[in-house]
Amino acid sequence: MRAYAFVTSALAALTARVRGEDPERGDVPGWVMITVMTAALVLAILIPFRAAILDAVTAALASVTNAP
Repeated sequence: MRAYAFVTSALAALTARVRGEDPERGDVPGWVMITVMTAALVLAILIPFRAAILDAVTAALASVTNAP
């Protein structure tokens, strides 16, 4: 009896998914939006300040590696 109930509910869920009745189907997950927005922010900061960032990183690395 349990197996019949399990198979029936699994088939019902599969049928609903195939028909497109799943309310979450087609939605972009939140973590995808956060990842894309973070990448966009990094590019928005990196592009205009690239030279300044490279100079700062280079100076920081030089001060660490050339320490007396």
